[in-house]
Amino acid sequence: MTTRRTLARIAAVGAAAALLAACGGSSGNGDDAAAGGRENIEMWFWGATPNQRAALEKNLVEAYNESQEEYTLKVTFNERVDSNIQTALSAGEGPDIVYGSGPSFVAPYAQSDKLVNLDEYSEQYGWEERILPPIYESGTVDGSLYALANSINTVGVFYNKAVLDELGVEVPTDLESFESALAAAKEADLYPSVTGNKGWQPVNENYSSMFLTAVAGPEAMHQVLTGEASWTDEPYVEAVEMSAEWYQNGYLGGGQYTNLNFLESMQLLADGQSPFFIGPTLGFQFAAEFFNEEAGNVEDLGFMQFPTVGEGLESPLFTLGTTASFSINAESEHPDAAAAVIDRMMTEEFMKQMSAEWPGYWAVPLSGVELDPSQFEGLSVPFAEAVNEIMPAVEEGRFGYFTATFFPPQTQQALVDIDTVWTGQTDAASFMEGIEQTFNQELEAGDVPPIPAP
Repeated sequence: MTTRRTLARIAAVGAAAALLAACGGSSGNGDDAAAGGRENIEMWFWGATPNQRAALEKNLVEAYNESQEEYTLKVTFNERVDSNIQTALSAGEGPDIVYGSGPSFVAPYAQSDKLVNLDEYSEQYGWEERILPPIYESGTVDGSLYALANSINTVGVFYNKAVLDELGVEVPTDLESFESALAAAKEADLYPSVTGNKGWQPVNENYSSMFLTAVAGPEAMHQVLTGEASWTDEPYVEAVEMSAEWYQNGYLGGGQYTNLNFLESMQLLADGQSPFFIGPTLGFQFAAEFFNEEAGNVEDLGFMQFPTVGEGLESPLFTLGTTASFSINAESEHPDAAAAVIDRMMTEEFMKQMSAEWPGYWAVPLSGVELDPSQFEGLSVPFAEAVNEIMPAVEEGRFGYFTATFFPPQTQQALVDIDTVWTGQTDAASFMEGIEQTFNQELEAGDVPPIPAP
């Protein structure tokens, strides 16, 4: 008799097979290589633009394939990579190299034996010594490594220097001057800032993370994430209240937050409709569409950290997150080769190559690395400058915690709903009572990931 579990597995395997056939945009010549005696190494990645695909093709796929004669790396680009990965892993299928949208994705799969324990490879390649400790730790589960993040990501403020000049204001250096600049833009009938969650509500976590860092600060956030403080305590409630005040007075999206996505926001910034875009450093990859040599406005774009708000906090502080993570599928027939591909991405050479062609997405979290801005062109210059501020700050412990990187999954998801406070459906205190209940359940269940001390 066929059980429900058997039927579910048959359906999952069928879905995995279907998506394997449907995922388009592969790079490499896997079939030809297989015929020539090489084994294929599969890696799935999100959609990316043609230029971004070309950069990854050249600097990873071609470079790896030319470095040896035993394997051929194939990268498949697909916008639904997250859901495709979940379906495939659930069915015991999927690529050799597993893409995840941050370390919080990793723990459930590691605990269900869907991913390879990377401790042996970490020792072989020296990853623990090479990678910034907080980022390395974020990829561990129960003390063992299961994922490596490809890039550091922080939430800050892009600004258009030309617009600020027209408004007659300087680049802000603190909260007071920032709020004055936002008010000046509003008075001039511009968007005070542009950003938004159109089509993707999890964008909200950029701002829950940022305000918690700026208002509560690293030490308080470490305490609450380790169960030593309550989410209903004053600094955490104040952070949510401040985010709601900014939303309601138009400082987050100029009243159009739900009608804007990042591409549209960057276009408005480039078109002079706002002096600021508040968002993550990965936004450099969107900015490249609008700030470029052809438009003649590359030098107008700058990036700064969101000002520190809480009394007595160091400045600047950085909300520490990552853009993605890479793991190895437990069903892979070639885990050693997959590890070699991941290691290639964890090098200074690869970081520089990709940052030159794809700024924003490849700030590989390497200890002691400093990029030389003079070696780059276009938006890769301000991106290199931003990276040079972020890396030492992390090593010095001046960081808060991005929800998708360091929060347990249910708490992370609950904080995505911070917009219920922004729109007046609930108040900050009640919202944080719900966060406290959710977090305590995950803390008791052992679902809180490692929280590196600042």
